[in-house]
Amino acid sequence: MADKTGKAFDLQIFLRLMGFAKRYKLNFFIAAASTILLAIVSLINPYLIKVTIDKYITEKDTEGLVHNIMLMSGVILLEVLLRFTFIYFANWVGQHIIRDIRAKIFRHILQFKMSYFDTNSVGKLVTRVVSDIETIAAFFSSGVFTIVSDVLQMFAVAALMFYFNWKLALIALAVLPILIYATKIFQKAIKATFQEVRNQVANLNGFVQERVTGMKIVQLFNREKIEYKNFMEINNKHKKAYVKTIWYFSIFFPIAEILSSIGIGLIVWFGSKQIITGEVPGPGTVIAFVQMAQMLFRPLRQIADKFNQLQMGIVSGERVFKVIDTESSIAKNGNIKANKLKGNIKFKDVRFSYIKDEEVLKGISFDVKSGQTVAIVGATGAGKSTIINLINRFYEIDSGTISIDGISVEDYTIESLRDQVAIVLQDVFLFSDSILNNITLKNDQIGLEEVQNAAKQIGIHDFIMTLPEGYNYNVKERGAMLSSGQRQLIAFLRAYVSKPSILILDEATSSVDANAEQMIQYATETITKGRTSIVIAHRLATIKQADKIIVMDKGFIVEEGSHQELLEKENGYYKNLYDKQFSLDQVS
Repeated sequence: MADKTGKAFDLQIFLRLMGFAKRYKLNFFIAAASTILLAIVSLINPYLIKVTIDKYITEKDTEGLVHNIMLMSGVILLEVLLRFTFIYFANWVGQHIIRDIRAKIFRHILQFKMSYFDTNSVGKLVTRVVSDIETIAAFFSSGVFTIVSDVLQMFAVAALMFYFNWKLALIALAVLPILIYATKIFQKAIKATFQEVRNQVANLNGFVQERVTGMKIVQLFNREKIEYKNFMEINNKHKKAYVKTIWYFSIFFPIAEILSSIGIGLIVWFGSKQIITGEVPGPGTVIAFVQMAQMLFRPLRQIADKFNQLQMGIVSGERVFKVIDTESSIAKNGNIKANKLKGNIKFKDVRFSYIKDEEVLKGISFDVKSGQTVAIVGATGAGKSTIINLINRFYEIDSGTISIDGISVEDYTIESLRDQVAIVLQDVFLFSDSILNNITLKNDQIGLEEVQNAAKQIGIHDFIMTLPEGYNYNVKERGAMLSSGQRQLIAFLRAYVSKPSILILDEATSSVDANAEQMIQYATETITKGRTSIVIAHRLATIKQADKIIVMDKGFIVEEGSHQELLEKENGYYKNLYDKQFSLDQVS
């Protein structure tokens, strides 16, 4: 989507935002109707004031005065009721619409390829889903409806002025062209500054989110002062962007106030002359004109502010729609449901690159038979973890085919395919929730008893029961209350209770202590039994029992065979790797 910074108002974004109001036609109509009625009812009091002064006060008609004051009180109560209706329903519509937009953008983000998250800041996405959408709420509650109400009131006041006295009306409106011109300049200037403010908010959120998440690294490498300095630079840019908006406000509002005061002064001066010459029957008309002038100029001053709300909403809408319009989802052309897979996996001449023309996998081919445990080994960057990302269709391959049970993974529905493939990653992610919810991921079909039985089968029930509150123990954000080994065990149980047809273990024992490793080894043997399993490991001692070992180097498969077969190869890649690792273990 093109950058719209130079435009004071973007009709396309405006109409797209308004399109979300279609679901709430009735409440939208009530808000709009109350806005129109409010503009009309607000004109009654100036008229009543004119009549009260010229007819009842001047002629000392006490009974008529009381009657008119009661009528004015009734009008004020009606105005209060209409204003309540307007505020409630305008905000009701706004909140329901942003709920819908937020749901739409979050649902869209859930479908993004992993490559999108590789290149986009999480903090900026959070800004889109939270801050920008809150600004869109103000677009409806404080922007659209209020501007419509103010514009209607201004036209109605101008019409009433001409009805009372066309000469006084022209005097009152004399400063209006200057005020409108100043408002137009202000609106154009403030659009660009608000866009810069939103950009800086996104940068600030992104920076803070990354540093708070990586606080251990910040403190470990004594980076507090440096990161604070970096934060202050970004914070200062945000301040400068906001001060720029304040600068425009500080210029416009005094100008608007002065012009309004000049307009009222002209009304008093010219109206007084008309009273003296007898062109106006009494002071009631002049006083009514002063009140109407305030009703005319005040909305115009506020329109600039409300138009800013409108513009901020459009700027935020533009940014939100840019995410919604991003095409970064995996193609869902498959229509075959992977209800229960046998687990025969076949890679045929698969090529893949995260960055164009920089291949990570260079035409690899291999087979995994149903029920086999296949290990993949190799140096860092060889392409091991990429393989598991492709089986689950986190990324799309450049060429070649990946099939399971003789059917291309692209022909399966993504949801059913991922239901049948469970992965235990090296870096286990746990939510700030109970152990039970982290295992079941709030799947209603998996109960506590089933989880406990599964935990007993893989030998980690006793460990969980040693924790306060057992399965209800809250592990806090990212599982901070557990050790890396304990997080791994929870991840194993999470994979086990999902009853997958294919199990993938990615470096599952690379960073745990000896005790946790023994438990993980037992868990591994249990959950891989009778199930197609792919194990990626640096520690070769853990994969001796694998049915087949695939050795990778720089995107190629260089060797393939059992542990014993590979050790028998003189100067083989695996043999050299194993001997080197074995000698290091002996030294340690």
